[in-house]
Amino acid sequence: MESILFKVLAFIVAIGILVAVHEFGHFWVARKLGVKVLRFSIGFGRPLWQWRGRRDDTEYVIAAIPLGGYVKMLDEREGPVPESEAGRAFNRQSLKVRSAIVVAGPAFNFLFAIAAFWLVLVAGETGMKPLVGEVAEASPAAAAGMRSGDEILAVGGEATPTWSAVLYRMAAASVEDGDLALRLRREGGSQAQGTLPAGVIGDLAEREDLLGDLGITPFRPTLPPVLGEVLAGEPADAAGLRPGDRVLRADGESIPTWAAWVDYVRARPNQLIALEIERDGALRQLELIPAEVGAADGSSHGRIGAANEVPEGFLDDYRVVYRLGPLAALPVAADRTLEFSVLTLKVIARILTGDASVRNLSGPLTIADTAGRTASVGWVQFVKFLAIVSISLGVLNLLPIPVLDGGHLVFFALEAVKGGPLSESFLIQGQRIGLAILLCLMGLAFYVDLSRFFG
Repeated sequence: MESILFKVLAFIVAIGILVAVHEFGHFWVARKLGVKVLRFSIGFGRPLWQWRGRRDDTEYVIAAIPLGGYVKMLDEREGPVPESEAGRAFNRQSLKVRSAIVVAGPAFNFLFAIAAFWLVLVAGETGMKPLVGEVAEASPAAAAGMRSGDEILAVGGEATPTWSAVLYRMAAASVEDGDLALRLRREGGSQAQGTLPAGVIGDLAEREDLLGDLGITPFRPTLPPVLGEVLAGEPADAAGLRPGDRVLRADGESIPTWAAWVDYVRARPNQLIALEIERDGALRQLELIPAEVGAADGSSHGRIGAANEVPEGFLDDYRVVYRLGPLAALPVAADRTLEFSVLTLKVIARILTGDASVRNLSGPLTIADTAGRTASVGWVQFVKFLAIVSISLGVLNLLPIPVLDGGHLVFFALEAVKGGPLSESFLIQGQRIGLAILLCLMGLAFYVDLSRFFG
């Protein structure tokens, strides 16, 4: 379980990287096109670290509030500019140059996502094969023709080597109107086709367990109830349980598998459990009281702070590593970036039309929580997380809202139509409106976060 400090650090690292990428896009293109950059800041507020470049005289700053950043360019609208440098002022540039500088920020976010996905594909993604354990009767999965023991080979015509790929394909289908085609492999090796009807997936933000709602229980290999890691200070450790102990009975009831042991513990928070275990060939009697862990919906479950022991090679038949060569990975990474970008736009559109819940929004609490969870799993998952958030940042910045990059592009388009600069009062009023919209969106996202975590 990740600590709050770990999540905060992961969040700061993630936001720092993504903001640096975005602002570097503006910075790099501005300098390439001859615009003078006065300051490059990662974060807002009081500077924690700053220095000035010797060649470019740009001030580089790392500030105290790591929730954004900015690039300040020479601009006659913000102060007097020496005549000798007037040609390097942002406001003196052509519409094409100014547009290129503004677009560069989101563009670098998309390029970063492509690079991140490419790195993940070349390094290899490890996941569990999408093997179906059980299919509930009269469920959408049963109606689609799925059976226990099936392997889901493709969803919507796209290969699904892992459960993560299945879930992503279903997420993408949730914003589409057509039926969702499935390709399955039966236990005997033959293949079959299935179809989930349009709309059966619904709004993902309103689902706690998508697979369960569809009637699908993923296959879980049967593990013996043998303890591996035992966390110090947790109930298992306090009861005297040690790595290698095999749970035989709990309150006289036989415990055949690790899954059965987990279910037994979860159902008994703060209840005394009389255990019979086997240790080094000898039987022992112990007493255990699981700790109570609360959930967001007000329910609770038991936890003892111990993990199961997985025999070496046990999961080899169920685990798959999806890896591509450096050249083959590049177009796939670009396709993923495009798919996530389109999916983000479609979700935003559905929120605006009322066809999707605002719970699809994520604020800083959700991002921090996800950053911590992915970082704790490993760098591959963390890099994937960075890629997805970078895409969201790029798409959101291109929305036609004043203050954002997309709003600036709208002003440039109006300037092109008018044939001259827009009035200062019009720009100021537009900025005020954009800032108000942005603050409302941030407040809504934060409210959704609080609702998600605290009910």
